[in-house]
Amino acid sequence: MAAAARKENEVIGKLERLGLSMLEEIKSEASPSFTTALRSKGNIIYDEGVGYIRLGDKTEERRFINVGQARKFMQTVAIAAKCKKFLRENSHTSIRGLYYQLKFSLGEDLDEELFSEQSESNPLVEDLEVALNVKREDLNLNTDRKGVVAGPLVLKDKFGGEETIIDCTKQGRSGWMIPSDVDNGMEFIEVDADYVLVVEKDAMWQRLNEDKFWKKENCILITPKGQASRGCRRLIRKLASRKLPVYVFTDCDAWGWYIYWAIKTGSMNLAYLGSDIATPEAKFVGVTMGDIKDYEFLGQLTINAKEVDIKRAEEMLTYDWIAHHKDWVNELKTVLKTKKKLEQDALQGPRLSFVGDYLKEKIAKRKFLA
Repeated sequence: MAAAARKENEVIGKLERLGLSMLEEIKSEASPSFTTALRSKGNIIYDEGVGYIRLGDKTEERRFINVGQARKFMQTVAIAAKCKKFLRENSHTSIRGLYYQLKFSLGEDLDEELFSEQSESNPLVEDLEVALNVKREDLNLNTDRKGVVAGPLVLKDKFGGEETIIDCTKQGRSGWMIPSDVDNGMEFIEVDADYVLVVEKDAMWQRLNEDKFWKKENCILITPKGQASRGCRRLIRKLASRKLPVYVFTDCDAWGWYIYWAIKTGSMNLAYLGSDIATPEAKFVGVTMGDIKDYEFLGQLTINAKEVDIKRAEEMLTYDWIAHHKDWVNELKTVLKTKKKLEQDALQGPRLSFVGDYLKEKIAKRKFLA
C-alpha cells in the first residue's frame, strides 16, 4: 500500500507544481501558460532503434491571455483540479464521468458551459498525460475494461481499501477481466508460465480455455477481444518485461494483423505512451496466407476480402514499421492479389481441438513472423 501511496503523492505533486508555476506567472504579471508535447501526425515517429511508435520533440504552448487559447487553457486547468480532487478522495471515474463533473455553467449570469461535448475534454486529458508524464489511470481516470486472462498468473489487487488475491488458473469459463489500470495497486505475486499467447477473438479464447490449452502448454492465455485496450496492452508489456515470450494469434487479414502491430509497436493515437504499451519483442504465430499451403484444408475455407479489407491492407503497406519487413509485405501483397482472407476460426475445420495442435506445432518449430 505504501508504494501506491507514494505514486499517488507523486502525481498530486506534479499537478500542484503545474498550478504553482501558473501562479508564479500571474504574480509576475505574465500570462499563465501550459506546455505539452505536440501530438499531431508530424510529431509522431517510428523509432526503429527501440521498435515502437513515439512522440517527437516538438512542443506547443498555450497561454491564458490569447483569444484562440483561453477557453482550452481554462478547461485544462479545470480538468487538472478535478483530477487532484479525485486523487485526494481516492475515488475513480471514467473520462465520461469527468466530463459530467465539469459540464456546468460558468455562472448564473453567463449562458456558457465549461464543456459542451466530451470531444472537448478527451484530448485535454491526453494533453495532461503528456505534459505531466503520467497515464490517465494515474489520475484516477478509468477506461472500459476489455480483455480476459487464464493461466498460471497470480496477482494482488489493492482497491477500495481491500486486498484481493486473483489466481488466473481458478477463474472458470469466464477468466479474469483485465481492468484499465494494471499498475496502481496491482502487483504480480506469481508468474509461472513459459510464454504468453494473445488470441484476437473471445470465441477462440473460450475454445482454447475449454481445452485447458494454457494448462497443457503452461502459458498465459489472453484475449483482447479485438483491438487491444490500453490496460490489455499494458499488461502484455509488463509480462514481456518479465522475459516471457509473447505470441500473437489473429485472423489472416489486415484487421487482425493490425491488432498484432498495435501490440508490437504501439499505435499513432497512443504514441505518447510509447514504451508503456508497446511490446517490440512480440512475434506473430498466425494465421498467415502461407498456412494455406501448409494446411491443405484451409484452401477450401477462405473468404472473399471486402473492399474495406483491401484498402486497409494497402494502407498498412505505407507504414514504415511494416514496409521494411519483407515477409509482412509479401503477406499483404498476397491478400491484394488473391483478394482472399482467412479467419482463425477456420482452424476448427478438421476438428474443434485442431487449433491447439496448430499452435503447438508453430510454436515448437518457431514458425513466426517478427
